[in-house]
Amino acid sequence: MPSLNLRKRGIAIAGSVAAVGLAATAAVALPGNGASSAVADPNAKAAVASASAQASQEAAAKAASAKAAADKAAADKAAAAKKAADEKAAAAKKAADAKAAADKAAADKAAAEKAAADKAAAQRAAQEAANRSQQRQPVQQQAPAAPAAPSGSPQEIAAQIVPADQLASFDQIISHESGWNVSATNPSSGAYGLAQALPGSKMASAGADWQTNPATQIRWALDYMNSTYGSPNAAWAFWQANSWY
Repeated sequence: MPSLNLRKRGIAIAGSVAAVGLAATAAVALPGNGASSAVADPNAKAAVASASAQASQEAAAKAASAKAAADKAAADKAAAAKKAADEKAAAAKKAADAKAAADKAAADKAAAEKAAADKAAAQRAAQEAANRSQQRQPVQQQAPAAPAAPSGSPQEIAAQIVPADQLASFDQIISHESGWNVSATNPSSGAYGLAQALPGSKMASAGADWQTNPATQIRWALDYMNSTYGSPNAAWAFWQANSWY
């Protein structure tokens, strides 16, 4: 009969719905003494959510830790690279400074050697000039006898005492040394007279009136040039090379 079948069919549907509802509210089985306990669905969801949140936190913490480690490694690498660059720059500067110092020392040494060589060359040239002059002219062993009473200016007296072939050189030296001033005195050294004898009292060997008498000073100067350089010509050659005699 149709009505009976419908009732049976409704009972079956209601049972199925009840089974589904029971499954939906079934608890999660928890092990314990071989049995399982039923927990209501809201508690199961909370447990799942808590576990998920904890897992998320752990994952976030792990990611943050990994990022911090990576950042530290990058910072350490950058610091190491900067330190290496600084050390390289310092080494380059030190090498450049050392090279500059070495170049300066070499330049100073070369300049000193050149100055010494130039001085030696000037001395050799003066000596050679003196030697040539001695070969050309006989060495004056002593000043020629002066007139009994030479007169005139100091230059005129010199022309009466100094040999004619030596007079030009003698004149050059006296002109440079004193300007033919009998009483010329060097304020620094105290050199005195026409020939700037140092000390002036040396000229006493030519006469007691060495302080005022041009003839006495000229005789002493001529004797000094002859005995020291061989002649006034050689003395003048030395003076030209050294600015003193």
